[in-house]
Amino acid sequence: MMEYWKKKDRSKPTSRNPWAWVPSLYIAEGIPYTMAMTVSVILYKRLGISNTDIALYTSWLYLPWVIKPLWSPLVDLLRTKRYWILLTQMIIGASFAAIAFTIPTSHFFQYTLAFFWLMAFSSATHDIAADGFYMLGLREHDQAAFVGVRTTFYRLSMIATQGGLVILVGYLEGTGYDIPMAWTIALFVTASVFLALLLYHSLILPYPALDTSARHAPSTSLTKNFLNTFHLFFRKKGILTILAFLLFYRFAETQIVKIVAPFLLDVRTSGGLGLTTSEVGIAYGTVGVVSLMIGGLLGGYAIYRKGLKFWIWAMVCAVHLPDLVYVYLSQVLPENFYLINLCVALEQFGYGFGFTAYTMFMIMISEGEHKTVHYAIATGIMALGMMVPAMFSGWLQEQIGYPNFFLWVMVATIPGFIVTGLVKIDPEFGKKKKMG
Repeated sequence: MMEYWKKKDRSKPTSRNPWAWVPSLYIAEGIPYTMAMTVSVILYKRLGISNTDIALYTSWLYLPWVIKPLWSPLVDLLRTKRYWILLTQMIIGASFAAIAFTIPTSHFFQYTLAFFWLMAFSSATHDIAADGFYMLGLREHDQAAFVGVRTTFYRLSMIATQGGLVILVGYLEGTGYDIPMAWTIALFVTASVFLALLLYHSLILPYPALDTSARHAPSTSLTKNFLNTFHLFFRKKGILTILAFLLFYRFAETQIVKIVAPFLLDVRTSGGLGLTTSEVGIAYGTVGVVSLMIGGLLGGYAIYRKGLKFWIWAMVCAVHLPDLVYVYLSQVLPENFYLINLCVALEQFGYGFGFTAYTMFMIMISEGEHKTVHYAIATGIMALGMMVPAMFSGWLQEQIGYPNFFLWVMVATIPGFIVTGLVKIDPEFGKKKKMG
C-alpha cells in the first residue's frame, strides 16, 4: 500500500486548501497523545491496576515526546513527510486495535503497555512529520493564520478523546457490558477513527514540491548527516537566547498546570475551592478549554495581520498576567461558581493567545533546509522546559500552601519577560504579505 502511495505522488496536486487537511492532521496528532497521557490512566484504574504502577508506567509513555529529536533527522533524511504521516497513522491505528484485542487477556497490563509504547513512539514520529509537513505545505503567512486552527483542532481531539471516549465507556458499562469489554469496544472505535483518518489523508494530503528527503553528499554517511542536523541547530546565531526563551517563556505556566485541578478540587480547609468533579469538568474542562481555543485562534490571526514582533510583548503579558486570578482565588476562596468560571476562562484565554507567540517562534528558528528536524529539536527542548518545573511544583505547593504557591508563580513569571526581551525576531516574520 505504501508503494502504491509513492507511485501516485507524481500525479497528485502540490497544494490544497489548508482547511481540507490541517484540521484533520492535528486531530490525528492529538488523539494518540491524549490516549497515552490521560486515557491510559483511566483505563488502568478501571481495570484494577494500583496507583503506584499506573503513575510509574504511564509516566514513561511521555518519554518519546521528550527524546523525539534524537530520531527526527531520520524523518528528514528518509522518504517524505507525507510518507511518514501515512505510515505512522497506520501503526497508531493498528496499535489501538491491538490494545483492544489484549485488554481481555490475563496478562493485559504487560501487553497493552507494549502496544501503548508502540503507539507513543509512532505518535511522536507522526508529530515530527506532521509539523514539518505543515511548514512545507503552507506559505509563511498561512502558517501564521492556521497556527490557531491547528491548535484548536488539536484541543478538540483532546476533548473528544478524554471526554467523549470515556463517556462512551461509562455508557457501555451502564448498559451491561463488563469493564474490559466496554474498553475493548471503545478502543476498536478509536482504531476505526484512525483508519478513516488514514484513508482520508491518503487521498487529501497534498504533495508539496519541497517535501523530499533532505539532500546529502554521496560521500557522507547517514550518521554524519544525522549528527550534522543537530550541529547546525546549535550553531544558530543567538542560540543561547533561543534556548533560554524555549526553556523559560512558560516557566510559571508549567508549574500552574499541574496544580490547578487539585486546587479546584481540594476542600476549603486545605486551601482549595472545594468544587465537585462535575464542576471542575465544566470550569476547567469545558469553559477553560473553549477559552483556550478562542485565545489561540485570535493569537494566530493577530500574528497573521501584524507579525510576531508586533505582538510578542502583548502575548508574553497575556500568558503571565492572568495568573493573578489564581492569587485572587486562593486568597479569597469565593463560592460563586460563575466567578470561578470567569477567572479560569480569563487565564486560559490569555494562555491560548500568548502561546501562539511561542509556537511561531519555534517555526521561525526552524526555517532552513532541515526545518523538520530543527522544529522537532525545539519541541523537545520545550518538553524539557515543561517537565522539569512541573516535577517539583506539587512538592512546592504542599510545602507552602496554595496562597503562597500562586504568589511564587507570579515571581516565576519574571524569567519569561527577561527572555522575551533578549531574543531577536524578524519584524516581517508571520505577517501577511502585501500584494504588488
